[in-house]
Amino acid sequence: MIKCFLWFVPCLFVLAGFAQKANYKEAERFMRGNAEKLVGSTKVSPHFLKESDKFWYSYKTGDGTRYYFVDPKARIHRELFDREFMTAEISKYTHGPVNYKELPVRALVFKEDEKTLKFEVDTFRFEYNIYTNRLVKIDSARKKPDATPKKSNGLEGTYSPDSTYIVYAKSHNLYMLSVKDSVETQITTDGELKYSYAYGDTDTTSKRVSARVTWFENSERFYVRRSDRRKIKTLYVVNNLSSRPTLNEYEYVMAGDQEVQHEELFLVDTTDKKLIKVPVEKWPDQTLRLFTPGKKVNSLYFLRKKRTCDEIDFCKVDLKTGEVKVLINEISKPYFNNDFFHLSLLNEGEDIIWWSERTGHGHFYHYDGEGNLKNAITSGNWTAGKMVKIDTVGRTIYFGAYGQEKGACPYYARVNKARIDGNGQVEVLTPEQATHEAYFSKSGRYFVDNYSRADLEPRSVLRDNKGKVILELASPDLTRLYEAGWKMPEPFTVKAADGHTDLYGFMWKPFDFDSTRRYPIISYVYPGPQTEAIPLEFSVTAAYNVGLAQVGFVVVTFGHRGGSPMRDKWYHTFGYNNLRDYPLADDKCGIEQLADRFSFIDKSKVGIFGHSGGGFMSTAALCTYPDFYTAAVSSAGNHDNNIYNQWWGETHHGVREVKSFEKKTVKDSITGKDTTISVEKIKFETKIPTNIELAKNLKGYLMLVTGDVDNNVHPANTLRMADALLKAGKNFDLVILPGQAHGFMGIQQAFYQRKMWFHFAKHLLGDYSSDQFREIDAYMRL
Repeated sequence: MIKCFLWFVPCLFVLAGFAQKANYKEAERFMRGNAEKLVGSTKVSPHFLKESDKFWYSYKTGDGTRYYFVDPKARIHRELFDREFMTAEISKYTHGPVNYKELPVRALVFKEDEKTLKFEVDTFRFEYNIYTNRLVKIDSARKKPDATPKKSNGLEGTYSPDSTYIVYAKSHNLYMLSVKDSVETQITTDGELKYSYAYGDTDTTSKRVSARVTWFENSERFYVRRSDRRKIKTLYVVNNLSSRPTLNEYEYVMAGDQEVQHEELFLVDTTDKKLIKVPVEKWPDQTLRLFTPGKKVNSLYFLRKKRTCDEIDFCKVDLKTGEVKVLINEISKPYFNNDFFHLSLLNEGEDIIWWSERTGHGHFYHYDGEGNLKNAITSGNWTAGKMVKIDTVGRTIYFGAYGQEKGACPYYARVNKARIDGNGQVEVLTPEQATHEAYFSKSGRYFVDNYSRADLEPRSVLRDNKGKVILELASPDLTRLYEAGWKMPEPFTVKAADGHTDLYGFMWKPFDFDSTRRYPIISYVYPGPQTEAIPLEFSVTAAYNVGLAQVGFVVVTFGHRGGSPMRDKWYHTFGYNNLRDYPLADDKCGIEQLADRFSFIDKSKVGIFGHSGGGFMSTAALCTYPDFYTAAVSSAGNHDNNIYNQWWGETHHGVREVKSFEKKTVKDSITGKDTTISVEKIKFETKIPTNIELAKNLKGYLMLVTGDVDNNVHPANTLRMADALLKAGKNFDLVILPGQAHGFMGIQQAFYQRKMWFHFAKHLLGDYSSDQFREIDAYMRL
């Protein structure tokens, strides 16, 4: 017996050696919500003077907040005022202590003379001349609001431009009042609850309320919209934190629902006061979006899209007859890119700028006012993205562009410009491989360029519209961050499961990284297709990745086929008709390549986590490859996309238009005899694969998390997954965060982060010490 005991004791030490201790204290320093405090400003947000290229901005560093004034033409970049002087001057009036490094100034605005700065401190108003350095107190206190409420003149509604008429709604119907003689005309009689001409279509009073009308500049007519929401079904969440738990009800259209919102459009002529219904209907359950070019409303256009999301019309309305003319029709299989699609009307509709993926890459095209294609504004094997500015006088557009350099990461938006009447040639204004965020002055002569990458410190410069750097602006103070031991993530490239598509990503390591050790690897995921989890700008925490890495993991995130629309059409539509499974093989394949490439990665211990679509994907991965992934944390996951919102599922997975014919008996208007006719019926169907179907495959360790009032991804998604796991006899963890909607905040978010650390530490490091914690941050007192 003694010999056996002596043999068992060293075995305990050997087994204990396999467990690595989680470094929760280091993770706490760099958790989301904590690490950001080590850094002040990282971007310049310009406040342009009203009709000028000049601007001011504030910027916070370790030395406090400073205020700067910039005059691009004069090449001036200086402090707006001396902080110590301003402190002394303000103190004369407030008679209280003022910290010059954090001046309590607010409501800063320049007067039209571009010399005088107005601002408030406490209850005092000041004016300061930035050239003479003279501070003047305007009044000793802000005026108190009048306690006596102003009497309403009873003329609620929308005035015509010439103030001749007022249009409003009562009891959901439309009325017009002649201002001259106060004669009221009722225009409609068919308005009702949720099928109303009023903005508030659930109003139950008979008071005058605003109607959904827009007047044309000539005051001769107006248009009005009406939405039919009568049959849309509702969802519910319970606010458990109110004094008495309350039921919150909201409308929610799910993928495949037969009852959706329908839009109607009408014209009204003030002469005959009759309603003309514009025949906008073309496709069942289409969506509608209106356009009126210019500040003065002189014409009316609309964009309609099929429910199947693969065909759109751009149309013009004849204001006298209501007739509709299709200017542009485009088909894009399998669906239109919602994220980058752009339409601009210039010169009162004489020029149309249209974004399309017709060549496989998104680009801008120029049409004339009749819908005739004039020229491609941009072209090439790269993607033209968000429109930044349109110079109608110079006939130039400025926009973000992706993937212009072959072999470089395609996710960085660089500012380009192109001629509207050009031949597809563009000029790159911001050549640095980084994400550029541009703020143009009103004239378009200059723009502030903030740019950075996950592995590149932020930089802010002022450029002219040719891309030349005019001035260096303030830069971030990262001293404390680096002193704390923070390090940049490392970029990498792997191949997709097809063996040839490049996938781009970043890797975070523990800041006390030891290359002789082997670390579990955790993948942070988001399936897209409207975006990916890859950080595109400098970030101290990169969501939860930096803090999680400090626990003792290598954390990675990278793209996959079917992800970002910043790449080509083939790439971002890869997951169509396969909404659950399309990103999984690429994530597994990428991790395997990294483990083969780096000896410090232990591919026998693989974790995965994500939020929303990432929560959906992480659970799907754990259940699809149960022998590869060990543990997952899935928060707010849309585990059953059949009960998620319509646009997501129907756009990215697909919806079928199903036609059928129904026999109906009608009475012949001439003979009076019954006649049988066939009536076409159309319905839409979709069936999206769910994580619930995979529950039986679970082998690893899963933590499900949801907020209890999430009105985006309803908690039912998580609870249905939990129910399926219970029925399959699986063991898992379930965390409900009270009072939390789709985005976690405050102490609940901190709780979620720490629970995630504990979960992965247990199942990837073998550290179960958190089971002994009676307080969520007990490790800080060890």
